[in-house]
Amino acid sequence: MARIAYPDLETKPELKELTAQIIAERGKLHNLYKMLLNSPPIAQGWLNLLTAVRQKSLLSGKVRELVIMRIAVINKAEYEFISHTPHALKEGITQAQINDIEHWSKSTLFDAVDRSVLAYTDSMTCDVHVPQAIFDDVNKHFDARGMTELTATIATYNLVSRFLEALEIDPEPTSK
Repeated sequence: MARIAYPDLETKPELKELTAQIIAERGKLHNLYKMLLNSPPIAQGWLNLLTAVRQKSLLSGKVRELVIMRIAVINKAEYEFISHTPHALKEGITQAQINDIEHWSKSTLFDAVDRSVLAYTDSMTCDVHVPQAIFDDVNKHFDARGMTELTATIATYNLVSRFLEALEIDPEPTSK
């Protein structure tokens, strides 16, 4: 159960327009966004940032979802992991890779780009300061825009997982 209450959207008509925008951009009002609606300015900024990262970036969907899945594992963010598994599969990450992502460095299922991205993700997530060798290895696969978008994606999804876990936001109901 979430640590703080979700806002009562029925009693807050000032949230109607933002709620409609979230539903239009995300397909539904996920519990993450319900919680964010406790602060409309934060919800709006979050929506703008995540829309840029998920829909306006030139970073491949496969790389983006690989990053998200790895961050979810590192940060023990089950909500994020469960929510993004279908996206990861859709973007070409195999179920075997998803199963191996926790121990990716020992796996043979990831190519050189994947391994560079995962090492960079691990370094940014666990250590914050990225050693030059790890940066140089990933940088050879991306131009300046790609590195900016990759770095922003990693930073953003660390934000997401930390928010989800600190507030213990309820997982989405599973459809049967």
